[in-house]
Amino acid sequence: MAKKQKSLSSDPVADVTVEPQTKEIAKTGRPSKYTEAIALSICEQLSEGIPLREICRQEGMPAWRTVYDWMWRNEALSTAIARARDIGYDKMAEECLYIADNLHIGKKKVFTSGADDDEDSVTVTEEDMLGHRKLQIETRLKLLAKFNPKRYGDFKPEEEKIDHLIVDVEVKTRMDVAIKRLELIRIAE
Repeated sequence: MAKKQKSLSSDPVADVTVEPQTKEIAKTGRPSKYTEAIALSICEQLSEGIPLREICRQEGMPAWRTVYDWMWRNEALSTAIARARDIGYDKMAEECLYIADNLHIGKKKVFTSGADDDEDSVTVTEEDMLGHRKLQIETRLKLLAKFNPKRYGDFKPEEEKIDHLIVDVEVKTRMDVAIKRLELIRIAE
């Protein structure tokens, strides 16, 4: 049987003179919602102390994962959001002062059951909601310490580092003398 020879002109791999076929690849997925207006709105709200996930729940805003994707791709946006968050952290710290300095009057209801009289009673008093204010302040301060520990965390002075490899000369000579005495005692036995 005779082999049929291939024509080089019909083989597109062998023929380098044939123009390469270019196929335009269609982009898949949704187009990005990123606009400067949305980025500016996100930064403004972050600087007011509003968390990113709360911002992203608003109508017309992208999902929080999308914002993180934008930050990963756009260094300028990432820097702007970091600055806005720092300003928002300062606002949270100022809110702590405001909450501590101002009274928050609320109604306190105390329910008592009258076991003997079969009558339940409710006592309503108006007073400062001190426990509620403490909780608000503590929560904000703990979050600030987690968000930015260098700035809002508890200050712990750096402990003095002792290099255990450096031995005092006097201690070293005493140890050498003690070792020699132990060797002499062992030899004498």
